[in-house]
Amino acid sequence: MNLYVRYFDQEILVSDVDDAINFLAGIDEIGMNPVLEKDIRDYVASDVLYPKRYKTRPRVYFILIKTEAATMQDFKDKKAVHPADGQNGKGTATAVMKLNEERYGWYEGSIDFKRVQQVPGTGKFQYRDTHFAARLKAASGQDCYNRIVDHLSQRVDSRSQFPSAKGKNFKFQFLGLCK
Repeated sequence: MNLYVRYFDQEILVSDVDDAINFLAGIDEIGMNPVLEKDIRDYVASDVLYPKRYKTRPRVYFILIKTEAATMQDFKDKKAVHPADGQNGKGTATAVMKLNEERYGWYEGSIDFKRVQQVPGTGKFQYRDTHFAARLKAASGQDCYNRIVDHLSQRVDSRSQFPSAKGKNFKFQFLGLCK
């Protein structure tokens, strides 16, 4: 695992945390101290793959990025990018593919949405988290979502808010073919 370090236009790709600390110690504005050095060593030793940025003064940072890139050019060409979700970067793509997969039959879909309801006594309106589930015939997961939202939008206040079909607040399951 290599480490990319950047402060404005000064950058380096190193394979050792000591080289990174020596690079940062050579920049006067950063002010390397034992606390900062320990924090950098802890970050490099951890399993965290997210970039880490350190504030040197208001609105000025330097950044550390863990990478598998062997050279600076490989890093710049993004040849060693870490997968976002631990599944070779295909987790979101497969969810969208499942949503759009044409498969006519029975689906069970559930949606959590913000429903506008009037508060008794005050006459004011508020959003309430509402869960809705239905079994229906559809051509795909996306079609299932569209049918549920169409059904609900005819029966609830027009100010109600529905989540995206791609989000965690909509779930669907293919139950089987229509007979």
